Amino acid sequence: MIDRLHRLWSQRKAAVVIVVLVTSGVVLGAVRLIGHSPSVPTLIIQRGEFVDSVEFRGEIKALKSIGINAPAEAGELQILKIAADGAQVKKGDAIVEFDKTKPQQELAEFRSGYKSAEAEIDQARAQSRLTEEEDSTAVIKARYDVEVAKLDASKKEIVSRIEGAEAQLKVSDAEQKLHEAEQKLASDRTASKATIQSKIDASHKAAYDVQRTERALTRMALVAPITGMVSLIRTWRPEGESAFKPGDRTWAGAPIAELPDVSTLKVSARVEETERGRLALQQGVSIHMDAIADRQFSGKIENISTIPLQILAGDGPFPATLISESHLIRPTPD
Repeated sequence: MIDRLHRLWSQRKAAVVIVVLVTSGVVLGAVRLIGHSPSVPTLIIQRGEFVDSVEFRGEIKALKSIGINAPAEAGELQILKIAADGAQVKKGDAIVEFDKTKPQQELAEFRSGYKSAEAEIDQARAQSRLTEEEDSTAVIKARYDVEVAKLDASKKEIVSRIEGAEAQLKVSDAEQKLHEAEQKLASDRTASKATIQSKIDASHKAAYDVQRTERALTRMALVAPITGMVSLIRTWRPEGESAFKPGDRTWAGAPIAELPDVSTLKVSARVEETERGRLALQQGVSIHMDAIADRQFSGKIENISTIPLQILAGDGPFPATLISESHLIRPTPD
């Protein structure tokens, strides 16, 4: 009986141990299963700022710029040196230098022409005085002849009728010659005045040419009136549209370059109608320029057009777009 109870206790003890081992395994497996990370991708969600961006292309415009033009007084000039497009210049730096040879030659010719015109004025005045004296002498003589003829005609009462008629004809002839002499005097005076005035006008023109060429020589080197960036202007010429370069010839007043006022720079861009609702006035923008790819500029939207514009291209108009302008606040990279 005792042996039987001993065997039952041994079997029960072994079953308890097995149950404990199984329970421990289950608990351990559950713990490992709970601590194991899931295999699917996960994200940590937290409250923060949502940034929405719209990208579009535009062009930079300066509301105010200073033009650099070839001298209007010099005519055709040849460029010796010119600043590169996009070059930074300070106030007083040379932008364009022209060849002085042609203006200097023209100045020498104009000065010589001015001296000749002054000499011709003196000569015309001297000739006028000489002609005046000759005509005045002729008038005095004609008047004397008239008085002599009248004196002879006064004797018609004591001479024959034929002699009296002849004396009267002499009076008429003398008066006619006097009238002609007086007319010639007046005509020569008018002609002399016109000749002298024409010589004076030629002298004034020669003096103006001298002054104009002297002014042009002072502008053979065009300097920057303000500090800024040079923007060469592309002009149409027989060989095509291009900016001026050393060796090219300019015409009077030809536009060569511009110095935009950076404080008035604005960016104008076209935005799709569907993106209109994502824009607002005073909204901040980041500006990237193709010409300055390594720098970023900041700005704000100042104006949004209220009227859509249609762009015509190809077979028909594209969908309506809006014009938005962003003012460039400061050229400082972020």
